[in-house]
Amino acid sequence: MAKDSVRIAKIYTRALQGIEAPLVTIEVCLASGLPSFTMVGLPQTGVREARDRVRSAMLASDFSFPKGQKITVNLAPADLPKFGARYDLAIAIGILVANNQVPESATIGREFYGELTLNGDLREVTGILPAVLGCRDEGREAVIPLDNADEAAVLREQQCVAAISLRDVVEHLTSPTKLPHIKPQEAREPDPMHGDVADVIGQHQAKRALLLAAAGGHHLMFVGPPGTGKTMLAQRLLGLLPALDERDGLAVAAIRSVSGTLRGNHWQQRILRAPHHSCSAAALVGGGSVNSHNKC
Repeated sequence: MAKDSVRIAKIYTRALQGIEAPLVTIEVCLASGLPSFTMVGLPQTGVREARDRVRSAMLASDFSFPKGQKITVNLAPADLPKFGARYDLAIAIGILVANNQVPESATIGREFYGELTLNGDLREVTGILPAVLGCRDEGREAVIPLDNADEAAVLREQQCVAAISLRDVVEHLTSPTKLPHIKPQEAREPDPMHGDVADVIGQHQAKRALLLAAAGGHHLMFVGPPGTGKTMLAQRLLGLLPALDERDGLAVAAIRSVSGTLRGNHWQQRILRAPHHSCSAAALVGGGSVNSHNKC
């Protein structure tokens, strides 16, 4: 880890790219030279501001911040844009490891996520479910903010711990007393949220079409002027379909996690998307500028 006056630490975390969570390796180098804090690896403004958040959080948590040294933080791969404050905790742990305040062996097999406040508390980030999925597939333990625990509990097979602050994370890494793993949510049938087809008065032909389409897995096209009940019938169709299986449900839950709307245990509930008739083709498929939620 160290060569002469150069000390290097390597910490794992994940970025957010759509509903994917590519692995990001955070390399922290402490070297002699003019005091500075440099971040490389295509960090955007929110990532570069981590310098001040990490420094304040470490001092507020009674850890020493390296003085009189050149600090270089590399976020690899360098060609992947990094957005938001989700890398704060990983950067702080990397500095602590490079500064010999946390043993390097304690971070092996773990990934770190979370935004740090100035007093060292952990703040939730969006898109934690895709990150935890990737972490599970790699066989690592995910360390996440406590406010993201409900999202991680969606996974039935996972090794996640939730912490309140940077101090809690360090104690989890260095002390014999470990944070408990998050317990998965119990599987439960989703609550009906879109009404029952039996509530529709009249529309006998349309209701029969819904039943046949649901039973046979057919497509449907609704045609008619505004106010004839097309959206109402489409909503009732969801009540005729079975709940999503785990694979499809997790895909939907990942989208909700990225958008910040994943709440409760309704992640297997089917969703009706009703775009406005005046939207463009690009808007219909999600084109255009980068989604602001992907910057967290």
